[in-house]
Amino acid sequence: MRYVGVTSRGIRLPILKTGDDLVYNVVDSLMKASKSEGFSFHDKDVIAITESIVARTQGNYCTTSDIGSDVKAKTGGETVGVVFPILSRNRFSILLKGIAKGCKKIVLVLSYPRDEVGNALLTDDQIYESGVNPYTDVLSLKQYREIFGTRVHEFTGVDYIDYYVELVKSVGCDIEVIFANHADAVLNYTKTVITADIHTRASSKRLLKAKGAECVLGLDDIMTSSINGSGYNKDYGLLGSNKSTDEIVKLFPRDAQGLVEEIQKEMKDLTGKDVEVMVYGDGAFKDPQGKIWELADPVVSPFHTAGLVGTPNELKLKYLADNDYKDLQGDALVEAAKKSIKAKGSNLVGNMASQGTTPRQLTDLLGSLCDLTSGSGDKGTPVILVQGYFDNYAND
Repeated sequence: MRYVGVTSRGIRLPILKTGDDLVYNVVDSLMKASKSEGFSFHDKDVIAITESIVARTQGNYCTTSDIGSDVKAKTGGETVGVVFPILSRNRFSILLKGIAKGCKKIVLVLSYPRDEVGNALLTDDQIYESGVNPYTDVLSLKQYREIFGTRVHEFTGVDYIDYYVELVKSVGCDIEVIFANHADAVLNYTKTVITADIHTRASSKRLLKAKGAECVLGLDDIMTSSINGSGYNKDYGLLGSNKSTDEIVKLFPRDAQGLVEEIQKEMKDLTGKDVEVMVYGDGAFKDPQGKIWELADPVVSPFHTAGLVGTPNELKLKYLADNDYKDLQGDALVEAAKKSIKAKGSNLVGNMASQGTTPRQLTDLLGSLCDLTSGSGDKGTPVILVQGYFDNYAND
């Protein structure tokens, strides 16, 4: 009997920059790690590469001035509504700075009590005690301060309202802040709108257009082509970007399907094994303390090989033990469970023996595992090797 199931290893790489050969460095580091740590490769191993190192080696960067130029060209550069941004120094502040460079005034609409991914301006108790109805009430900044005062972010210690206001003013742009939970509240101030939400952007755009907005863009519509030789992302624009410096943005990687397929081929040539390869960004999980949903990227995996398409197809061992084989114990129970697993169909939807398993995309599950393994700081492991993920209890 095998006593080890899934393993997840962080693989260290050199610190790479624009122009470095990522395929070579990923494969070379994997082979060196295998020799150093004494592990071998198998069919269906998963090699996952963080989106950051892909974008960095691609040189997929732009400046706040590039963003400003694109915003001005696409909106006319007058008063622009910016609706439902997340509260983030890394993810959104530099984008706001760029947008402000492209217009004369911003009407910033903040959702409350929290943003789309769970960063809280207020607690639910504060809303309840105030008598404010977050579903209908639109508050000015003055009203908001009178009712709720000042509250800093639980983890960062930042008052994001003041932070965003000062950031916009620092580049000579005027700003007005309102608090609302329906996007069309901004139309009382301007008919030109940028929806800054991530996963709800399509519905926000539809609502704004239906309510009479004359120009509606999402963050995914800005920096979709190069500005003065800059980087860009034709599919996601500014979505998935991160702050690089106070003036430079690292965009989400682009055109990397060839990268994952080339790494897959190189590993086949060197090891004889058919591995899967993916690029991953944020995982998809929620922090129980801060209630923050860890998915500020538009997707978990923008590029992956074909074997990672789909969802798990698993039986619940607990269900089998408690129901189908409740009268069995020991080796008899083990053998019966293995027999059921080997005989399972290719689609278990609706089968009670699969209840409680996780019907999520494989890339989302793997991306969460890899994001937690690699971390976001100084671990220095932008490549993750996952082994045994597609094995089950019946594999000896």
